[in-house]
Amino acid sequence: MSTERDSELSFIRPDVRAMTGYTPGEQPRGGRVVKLNTNENPYPPSPLVLEAMVSAASDAVRLYPDPMASDLCRRAAEVYGVAADQVLAGNGSDELLMMVLRACVGPGDAVAYPVPTYSLYETLVQIVGGRAVSVPFDRDFVLPVDGVVELAGKVTFVCNPNAPSGTVTPLAVIDEMASRLKGLLVVDEAYADFGTSTATELIERHPNVVVLRTFSKSFSLAGLRVGLAFGPQPVMAELAKVKDSYNLNRVSIAAATAALNDLDWMRANVEKVRRTRARLTEELTKLDYDVLPSDTNFVLARQPGINQEAVYKMLRAAGVLVRYFDLPALRDALRITVGTDEEIDALLAALRAAR
Repeated sequence: MSTERDSELSFIRPDVRAMTGYTPGEQPRGGRVVKLNTNENPYPPSPLVLEAMVSAASDAVRLYPDPMASDLCRRAAEVYGVAADQVLAGNGSDELLMMVLRACVGPGDAVAYPVPTYSLYETLVQIVGGRAVSVPFDRDFVLPVDGVVELAGKVTFVCNPNAPSGTVTPLAVIDEMASRLKGLLVVDEAYADFGTSTATELIERHPNVVVLRTFSKSFSLAGLRVGLAFGPQPVMAELAKVKDSYNLNRVSIAAATAALNDLDWMRANVEKVRRTRARLTEELTKLDYDVLPSDTNFVLARQPGINQEAVYKMLRAAGVLVRYFDLPALRDALRITVGTDEEIDALLAALRAAR
């Protein structure tokens, strides 16, 4: 049967047929659950965002959007202190990752990154026919700079703060790494607003650094799919060549621009997440979990040597979703999104009841 099916799909690339594909976190349909598995922000976006979305949802949607999302990029340049031609908008930072690979990576070219990290990297590398080269983090998720640099090729990904650990690599280490790499260094800062540092300033010091941001986390816009790339102008110009023609819709462009016009709202939500993160960390520690220091809107909670799959399933049965990774380095861990205080209370109650 498999041979017959392979013959029927002979027009599909063999490496694509061999792929597993990316597995996103569970998205429940119906029923009431405490959703702490996909790192969404538990608080709503700014009212300015909702107003902008309503305004943009006019009969103008019959027209194509601005292909370069110019208003958004100009506002982002003002907010982040760069030139407008150093900004590129994408359909989430995931599309920006793919744009980098389209522009830089050919069949067999190496793409390096430390692991465990954002698992989509491997999938995207496979899609473009590249060769994923991973270097293990140590137990404390200290960036293995020498190992990554030694094996690096056309592109190197560093998720900072890292997912799923929540840990952050100091800017000085990223700076040194950029100076040692011959290829492009992509610093994926999806969670940077929940921490205290950013590598954006490095795009002025290095010709081979691109920094990615997303509106999905701190700005509460995961459902609209908007991301930003910051980099040297010559790099941005090349990446723009391989983007989809109209990659952001009118509503998303308007919403993201409005979000940047109300940074105080975002920062207030971030501060609430930070306070709850501190309480969650304290309470998980009382429940005999080791919790890594987190600069994100989630924590990685470990019970060394104790597989957490049964705990994950127990929580799911109780209506609380967290993330369990069936990987050797993570089987003793749960990744838990920082929700509202009420959601965290439900999680902690379920964990205590199971003791």
